[in-house]
Amino acid sequence: MKIKKKDLRHWQWTVRRLWRKIPWHKLAWMKKLNVFRFLKRMDWYIIKKFIGTYIYSILLIISISIVFDVNENLAKFTNYHAPLRAIVFDYYANFVPYFANLFSPLFVFIAVIFFTSKLAGNSEIIAMLACGMSFKRLLRPYIISAALIATLNFFLGAYIIPRGTVVRHDFESLYKNNKKNTSASNIQLMVDKGVVAYMSQYDDIRKTGYGFALYKFENKKMVSQMNATVIQYDTIAEERYHWKARNYKIRTLKGMREQITSGNEIDTLIQMEPIDLVFSSGQQETFTSPELKRYISKQQERGLSNVVQYEVEYHKRIASSFASFILTIIGVSLSSRKRKGGMGLYLGIGLALSFTYILLQTISATFAINAGTPPMLAAWIPNILYAIIAYFCYRQAPN
Repeated sequence: MKIKKKDLRHWQWTVRRLWRKIPWHKLAWMKKLNVFRFLKRMDWYIIKKFIGTYIYSILLIISISIVFDVNENLAKFTNYHAPLRAIVFDYYANFVPYFANLFSPLFVFIAVIFFTSKLAGNSEIIAMLACGMSFKRLLRPYIISAALIATLNFFLGAYIIPRGTVVRHDFESLYKNNKKNTSASNIQLMVDKGVVAYMSQYDDIRKTGYGFALYKFENKKMVSQMNATVIQYDTIAEERYHWKARNYKIRTLKGMREQITSGNEIDTLIQMEPIDLVFSSGQQETFTSPELKRYISKQQERGLSNVVQYEVEYHKRIASSFASFILTIIGVSLSSRKRKGGMGLYLGIGLALSFTYILLQTISATFAINAGTPPMLAAWIPNILYAIIAYFCYRQAPN
């Protein structure tokens, strides 16, 4: 359809007329909502350098990690006949985000050291400070970049990566001889207030328990007991906690009287799930943060003590996000001064600090699990110590 010039001119005139009638003086307050008005050309320059170098360092180091991992696991993949599609999409597609997020603070530090020392070597930072810019003002684009990276890392670690970790663990259990724990014995679990469940044996593959008993107490006295030779979780039921008990017998105690009911099969709701019965190594990494919080709360209500590693994981995801800010300040403070002989010594100091930060995270988590350190404190100890170091480095930075 061809538009006539007369119609086009008419629409142009109408748009101009409406544009002039807009009360722009009344909408001036909207400019305050534009956060980008605080960012100058220098800020955008540093942000682009920071983010670009960060992505480049991730791609470089993760590529090297993949090469070493393939070399180490190629024999296992061959022996267990792992299909190429599963290797690429189930294992490495989830391996890369997991380790990139795990070592993100290190990548942040490397990126800051690399391009800031280059700016200092070209006398660009000297020129900025000579123009009257304070070191505090110079930190603004760095902090903004660190905030973007920290937000992305937290979102990935709390919601996205745990889903991929489930797929990766399933792959490893099939093709890397890292079999998951699929059974448990002599399980005793408080499933509700005054309600205790017991299983002599549980098979997680079939979602089936054997030698099941359910006891209900009121005022420290047993009021009912249910026994079943077999109990199976209904995985296709619409509601949760749906179990099927076979060869059951129910005893109901009312004072001195006892009522017994038995049958071949009965559907029942018991507030427990297969995930509550079998624990495997690294299971806390497969939960999203909301799932972790619900799981910890549920297990604590039951009086179980095996939730320390889950609490550490929950708090560590939050604390690790702040590592981007701390290591960014340390990196800028160490590399922003132009020095004779290059940045070799300070680069080594910075890398040592970042590696010891990651090491301290692991040590503090181990102390929380084995030595009784409060999980929240264990997750935040590295941040507290390195925040002090960051402040010291900031005070020693050029002004």
